[in-house]
Amino acid sequence: MTTNVREPSLLPASAIPDGCAAWNGEHARAWTAAALPSWVPVRPRRWSLELTLWCAVLAAFGLLATTDLPPDLVALLPLQVVWWLWRPEAVRFSGPALVVLVAARGTGLPWPALVGAALLVLASVTATELRARARARQRDSALAAADGVTAVLPDTDVPVRRGGLFLKLGAGLAVPGVVLLATSGLWHGTDDRQLAFAEGLFALGLALTLLLSGTLGRRRATALRTTPAPVLRVLVGKDEHEDAVIYAADDPQALRPLFTVATRAARDDEGEGDDQGDEAAREELEELLEAAGAPSPGPLREAVLYGAPYDGAEILLVGAAEEPGEPPEAEWSTGPVRPLPEGTAGRRRAREERAAVRKARDEELAVAVRAETAVVPVRQWRAGAVDRLAAFLTALWCAGYFLLAIDDSLWFRALLLLTGLMCAVRVPVKLRWRVTADRTGIWLNRLRAPRHIPWDDLRAARRESFELQLRVRDGDNWAVAAPRWPWLQRRRRLVHPYDALAAELSAMIADPALRPTGESGAKERGRPLWPFAVILGIAWTAVLVTRWLP
Repeated sequence: MTTNVREPSLLPASAIPDGCAAWNGEHARAWTAAALPSWVPVRPRRWSLELTLWCAVLAAFGLLATTDLPPDLVALLPLQVVWWLWRPEAVRFSGPALVVLVAARGTGLPWPALVGAALLVLASVTATELRARARARQRDSALAAADGVTAVLPDTDVPVRRGGLFLKLGAGLAVPGVVLLATSGLWHGTDDRQLAFAEGLFALGLALTLLLSGTLGRRRATALRTTPAPVLRVLVGKDEHEDAVIYAADDPQALRPLFTVATRAARDDEGEGDDQGDEAAREELEELLEAAGAPSPGPLREAVLYGAPYDGAEILLVGAAEEPGEPPEAEWSTGPVRPLPEGTAGRRRAREERAAVRKARDEELAVAVRAETAVVPVRQWRAGAVDRLAAFLTALWCAGYFLLAIDDSLWFRALLLLTGLMCAVRVPVKLRWRVTADRTGIWLNRLRAPRHIPWDDLRAARRESFELQLRVRDGDNWAVAAPRWPWLQRRRRLVHPYDALAAELSAMIADPALRPTGESGAKERGRPLWPFAVILGIAWTAVLVTRWLP
């Protein structure tokens, strides 16, 4: 269960539609029983989706380099996995199309490819059909709980922006996809032609996926606003990603989360201009990121849920304000509803408990740092052993591409060159980064001239996963990553250097009396790192040219 045990914030009676029923535990259990089996994957979060896309790209390259599969299969097989997880609506069409394609080329395909394609189609189509039936059952269960009560949604005059980002990204990605497909026959080598065709088809498939996601999201959001929607009284909280977590109306201790959904306050869409709206959105995003990771997100809030919740649905939440005396807040969904199976809910509660332990440990560290921090003219933090290890792993990753030597095609040569140049830019930063604090703010040495961030513009310093992050008011944040081993740190009672740096810098942000009193000089701020990067880039290029020379 969550660490929150306070009474939920109550919604004013005027904000509750007449006859609105409470979604109590009995109805919630019936809705949960209609959900997917635990072995069927649910819609991934956005970071999981990004990881899936990168894995699909690597899988496509791997299939093209290590097998003799046709380029259309090389592109469509990884895309089938993406559609399975992200856009199950497309699987009903892509599955039969993939079967037809495999059947047409079946005589020339090795049996492992045939078996793998058959298993992939069978698994994706089966999971998609199970999800479709579960969605219908959950929708019927939610409508039964609402008992026929509907209400007109508030703030329906707000412009529909749902799906706009996906539509723009899809249109942008479709251009290189079409260009690669149109010019694939112009390359000289057979391998280059196949790779261009596979990359173009893969890029076009991802573009169509984004366009479909944007179109479906906008259509569902528009449909929700045009007609009266079923309403239910629920309790709503926030998770570590600042997504809304919905609980039954009689679950004030948050024992069983039902589903999560990404939301955005309706007032954020009422800006008079795009620039003001973007600035407000960025300000709120930074505030949310500063608060992310807190184990106790505050008390639950009573809310009215507009729309029937099911896997992939769009909803509107009108909830009690977080601050007393404020009017109720309307929040539109910016992503699909994600039901939480029983196993997922248990893991979520375990994560909350671990987060509470981490937060308590971080608070103890902050108190200790605040007590031990001595006011000095200038304070510096530098790259250490964990950063040198990170630089070594980055160089090792780059060397692995070089030693892999899949082929000598133009595409692979370009990939090797870009990979090495990227490492040449990252390695100097990992080895030589420096944060210098003085009375005016902090200085960050970079590839170019050092960057100055005044204290008033520095929002937060925190360690998120493997990254040390400095969040800045203008959105131009700074981050550096290094390995960490939480189990070893707990066992040995060790403090990761990033945790110590974040705690000390956070104390200075919160208490101006702890900030340095002097001004740093050019030597203390660090030199630009671009000469080191140029040397590494030239060395990498020379190694590649030496290898490619006959």
